[in-house]
Amino acid sequence: MGNNTIKTDICVIGGGSAGLSIAAGAVQMGADTVLVEAGKMGGDCLNYGCVPSKALLTAGKVARTWKKSSQFGVTYTKPEVDFHKVHDHVKAVIADIEPHDSVERFESLGVTVIQAPGAFVDGKTLKAGDVTIQARRFVIATGSRAMIPPIEGIGDVPFLTNESVFDLTDLPKKIIIVGGGPIGCELGQAFRNLGSEVSIVEMATIMPKDDPELVSVIRNRLEDDGISLLEQTKVLAARKSSEGVSLRVEINGKEREIAGTHLLLAAGRVPNLEKLNLEAAGIRYERQGITVDQGLRTSNRKVYAAGDVTGGYQFTHMAAYDAGIIIRSALFRLPAKVSYNAVPWVTYTDPELAHVGLSEADAKKQNIEHKILNWSFADNDRARAERRTEGKIKVITTLKGKILGASIVGLQAGELILPWGVALSKGLKIGDMANVIAPYPTLSEVSKRVAGSYYTESLFSDRVKKVVRFLAKFG
Repeated sequence: MGNNTIKTDICVIGGGSAGLSIAAGAVQMGADTVLVEAGKMGGDCLNYGCVPSKALLTAGKVARTWKKSSQFGVTYTKPEVDFHKVHDHVKAVIADIEPHDSVERFESLGVTVIQAPGAFVDGKTLKAGDVTIQARRFVIATGSRAMIPPIEGIGDVPFLTNESVFDLTDLPKKIIIVGGGPIGCELGQAFRNLGSEVSIVEMATIMPKDDPELVSVIRNRLEDDGISLLEQTKVLAARKSSEGVSLRVEINGKEREIAGTHLLLAAGRVPNLEKLNLEAAGIRYERQGITVDQGLRTSNRKVYAAGDVTGGYQFTHMAAYDAGIIIRSALFRLPAKVSYNAVPWVTYTDPELAHVGLSEADAKKQNIEHKILNWSFADNDRARAERRTEGKIKVITTLKGKILGASIVGLQAGELILPWGVALSKGLKIGDMANVIAPYPTLSEVSKRVAGSYYTESLFSDRVKKVVRFLAKFG
């Protein structure tokens, strides 16, 4: 053993959302902690994901305001977009959050940070740079990256992914986005609002994991924004063109070319596994990620995996949730199991689409007898005042009124989903939501009103009318 061997309680590989949460939690609870990170601290979320995309989306919303302002009696001319300054705004937001995720902060907490890629030597040893780490427990939290789809000629054309798109300092004139999931739709709308021509090419339908009825509200809006949506479209080949890039695609059996100045690939994610030498540690994995049990343990009992690398829900809040499970299990030896019945997700297009629990399709697939409750934003006075009446809330309950899931599309849907997450995690019934007093006029009233609709039929039934008439006879 050289003097470059570190013995530690817990070694975390990956300094993104999951890894940082675990390292911070472990060291503050008195565990000897080593963190191995080869790239940027903060991982995808801070540097190439949630944070920059929301900053860009906000810039886009500001640029779009003028188009709709006349309905409020306010008019002004088309804004000028200085995209270099938009880029600087995005980077400034990242810089603002960076210190929280920095090497300096983690070292000040007492974490040993090693800035090198790590690979397993055996089941209890990792090599990172010239350091050998022997740990009682390891956590793999190396995250995921954009998948490069197997398109003919893709290696010969310049393309962007979420890792490079936020480095652009000039606004793309015509951007083609391959992939109509949340990332493709969000970035497509942001660039469109800032003045780009945008095409989104999707093999199936956009936002396939969400309720199609609610997705149609987003689809209408994207098309209304002037985005060219090409769904059920297969990409056959890519080639360089004088303008930048050209894609050959097939729609309904017909081939056509789409030209653009930029190409952005947002067609799914792959886990970062290749360099870890997992075989040496006896860790089982598949193409979609490392195999873990309900306690997030791998096939090597000393090794856990968290976040995107497990191929589960790819959200920052899931990475933080996984971290809590692993800390309970690895440090306190407490039985801890993941429960995914109340995982929320939000697509931050405008309007937003938020979901938690079971969807209508899930309930049908699982043969659960259920009731579907709907309420429209058009019946909400605050939405009317904001002139944002597109949107609706859809709630799934059992026949007895236990809440199974909720989906919301509309203004601030991401903020409105929280009480439904509480309802699911606490096993509440629809009456609990119907009885809450909601402040007027707020968008939150859609949640109370949709819950109240569960009782409408029985409340205004002939039987109730008879009872009321009968009681009226007694003065």
